[in-house]
Amino acid sequence: MVLWSLIKKEFLQMMRDPSSILIAFVLPLILLIIYMYGINLDTTKVKVGLLNEQPTTLTEGLAAAFSRSQYMKVVQVNTRQEAYQKIQDTQLAGLLVIPQDFEQKLSKGETAQLQVIVDGSETNTANFVYSYATTGLNTWYASREEKVATVQPIALQSVFWYNQDMNSHYSILPSSLAITMTLIGILLTGMVVAREWERGTMEALLAAGVSRPALVLGKYIPYYLLGMVSLFSNVLACIHIFDIPFRGSFLSLFIFGSFFLLTCLGLGLLISTKLKSQFLAAQMSFMIGFIPSLLFSGMVFPLQSMPDLFQPITRIIPARYFVLLLQNEFLVGSFNYQMKINTLYLSILSVFLFILVYINTPKKLQVK
Repeated sequence: MVLWSLIKKEFLQMMRDPSSILIAFVLPLILLIIYMYGINLDTTKVKVGLLNEQPTTLTEGLAAAFSRSQYMKVVQVNTRQEAYQKIQDTQLAGLLVIPQDFEQKLSKGETAQLQVIVDGSETNTANFVYSYATTGLNTWYASREEKVATVQPIALQSVFWYNQDMNSHYSILPSSLAITMTLIGILLTGMVVAREWERGTMEALLAAGVSRPALVLGKYIPYYLLGMVSLFSNVLACIHIFDIPFRGSFLSLFIFGSFFLLTCLGLGLLISTKLKSQFLAAQMSFMIGFIPSLLFSGMVFPLQSMPDLFQPITRIIPARYFVLLLQNEFLVGSFNYQMKINTLYLSILSVFLFILVYINTPKKLQVK
């Protein structure tokens, strides 16, 4: 009866305080829109210059093959000096040069060279330009060989099992749910106990003799329900509004999401219980929850490419495991060994944080 009264009190406070509703539903939708339309990791339509030093039927066909690439926007240039100036002015990301002796060497069976000049100030873009140029050249050469030879001993066909369109949003939006739920879970509870101390209601609860289990569960249960509704509303928004494919099951998503949300709620309650200040609790929630999750979860930066010093740090970030679970649910849909390990880690961490919150919750009012 006492527990039900505390849960009812929390829900009434949510209804009277619109900040909880804004954090749970409005903030995630805004973040989804930003991640969908404001962030794009697909480097497409890179502006590249093309210099054909001796136009012939063969070299014009090669130039046309580059122009048909969906990843490059080819701009014809007349001289190297013109191209170099445009690269320095950041108008071009690189330059493709078809030398004068390209067709002559190719007709003699010699190695014909294609020069690729890239702007090394942006390393990733430079690598993309080189890869796109290589792909365009190989595609053109393969089509030319098909016209010459009637039989090909080897046929290479690339097959993408997941995310065939290579759309980065299919990975970004599911991964962003981990960051969003981290922010929601820690912020919702990160200030709730601190708010009780600032308003004096915590003293009233302790003076009334409310038991520690009822006090802890009275904080966990309402915000767990609110967080799970927020999670599934965001998942449905990804599926039906932003057209992100979902190949997993909602039951497994419920299990993953529950353990992860309980972990975030426990971390937020632990912060709030220790600091007893809404301002400090909010600042600490961002520092401990949001920023590490954004940088070390693997959502934006691949974990394998991080320095060896930081890779062990990523193993203690809960969002790292939830990002992999979400990507698997949306894109793959299988429950493999790695998913079981991630779920086990989140379950153990959620129980550990619950115990810490329980221990640090005061039993009675301390009079100084």
